[in-house]
Amino acid sequence: MSSLLEGGVLSHETNVVWLEDPTSLDYVRQTIDKTPRRRGKPRWLRDGRMVGYAELDEAAEADPDSGLHRRRVFFLLAHDRDLDPDGLYADGAPGEAVDPRTVEPRTVGEKTLRSQTGAPD
Repeated sequence: MSSLLEGGVLSHETNVVWLEDPTSLDYVRQTIDKTPRRRGKPRWLRDGRMVGYAELDEAAEADPDSGLHRRRVFFLLAHDRDLDPDGLYADGAPGEAVDPRTVEPRTVGEKTLRSQTGAPD
C-alpha cells in the first residue's frame, strides 16, 4: 500500500508500538495488514522485518467477510537503506516509505528530506 493512505483507514488507531528504535531509521515502509486481533504484535508472514505496528480501539469493527481487522504495520526489507546504505535506496526511497518521526496514531506518515534522501533535516 502506498504512503498515501487515507485517514479513514486509520481512524481507530490508539497507539503505535515500535519494535525497533524509530529514531535510528531514515524511513519505514507502511502497509495495511488484516489481523485477527486489535492489539498486540500481529503475525508477520511477509519478506523483511516488522519494525512497528498500530493498535486499534474497541470500536474498530472486523471485516464482516473475513472477521479480520485492518491494521497499519511498519516494516523494512533487506535491501532498504538501514541495512544497505549504498544500495538501491542510497538516494530515494520506496513509494510506501515515510519518516518514522512523523508517524502517529490516526495520522498518515510523511515523506521528508530525511526519508527520501537520508540527509538530516
